[in-house]
Amino acid sequence: MPNSRDSESHPRSQAAGQTEQRAHDRSESAALSSHRPRRLRRTPGIRRMVRETQLAVDHLIYPLFVEAGISEARPIDSMPGVSRLSPAMAAEAAARAHKLGIPAVLLFGIPQQKDALGGESFAADGVVQQAVRAIKDRVPELVVITDVCLCEYTDHGHCGLLNKEREPHPYATLPNDYLLNDETLTILQQIALSHAGAGAEIVAPSGMIDRMVGAIRTALDEQGFTECSIMSYAIKYASAFYGPFREAADGAPQFGDRRTHQMDPANAREAVREAELDRREGADLLMVKPALAYLDVIYRIKTEFPELPLAAYNVSGEFSMLRAAGDAGYLDAAAAQWEVLTAIRRAGADLIITYAAPEIAELLDAHA
Repeated sequence: MPNSRDSESHPRSQAAGQTEQRAHDRSESAALSSHRPRRLRRTPGIRRMVRETQLAVDHLIYPLFVEAGISEARPIDSMPGVSRLSPAMAAEAAARAHKLGIPAVLLFGIPQQKDALGGESFAADGVVQQAVRAIKDRVPELVVITDVCLCEYTDHGHCGLLNKEREPHPYATLPNDYLLNDETLTILQQIALSHAGAGAEIVAPSGMIDRMVGAIRTALDEQGFTECSIMSYAIKYASAFYGPFREAADGAPQFGDRRTHQMDPANAREAVREAELDRREGADLLMVKPALAYLDVIYRIKTEFPELPLAAYNVSGEFSMLRAAGDAGYLDAAAAQWEVLTAIRRAGADLIITYAAPEIAELLDAHA
């Protein structure tokens, strides 16, 4: 009796196997021919039903620039449609944003006077503090987030105190004008306390100063602001996309750069470490800035820390280049902006800070 191996090699068995294979191929081919992905793209209604990533007005945060001592809006040349506003005008803009369904604004201040310590940043009557109170009086239900940093307030344009030969805390081992870390934390604490005292629900430290989240959390808790949240600029890159913002906020460094504290654009693993440190120090929300050139980082941070809400900042350069291309007729700026924000959401961002928030809110409402 032939063994099974002999049976398998018999010509009749081989023919049967070939017939079976052909039948399988025909069945598989028939199954493949029934798959037509375009069926789910056929109408606008179907496309909406199966859309994987949703962009809604609830995901938007609207940044506002508030300047002391002005009586009319001051348009920002490099950011079409964006202006510096007085505290009262900021309250009006916030009310319009609220009417569109935008849940939050993010405030940046431009003081009348600057000094080496950035003293107006934590003054009780500082420009941001005035704006917070004005917005809360006008639209108390709108969430107010405040930027906590010194670059707009210092005469040198850097994000903290500098190592100086004749100042109280010089470090001989550090270069002159090197940004000091721990001395800056004390100022950041005072800024956060003054913003929380004015009524801000969320403070957002943006300087990438080591241990800034822990220092601010300690100060807030000790002074009774335990309910004030911290949205940390946990991952902020030393990016070329900030150019228009520096004009808008009058915050460009007068010398040097910010590469000793902002992250190297080539690094992604480091972003995870930064986020983990801020999580441990008490951050309630994390942020990646910029957004468009760092979609991979947004995805990685959301994957590593799914339990924390993640914001992404669609920064000034990203905003302005689309506006410029639209003005030149190269593309449909509104459609491109919607596509960019959808990509940021698709990468994993829960919230998007964007200067286009009002326009996007109107667009979303029109297509609801």
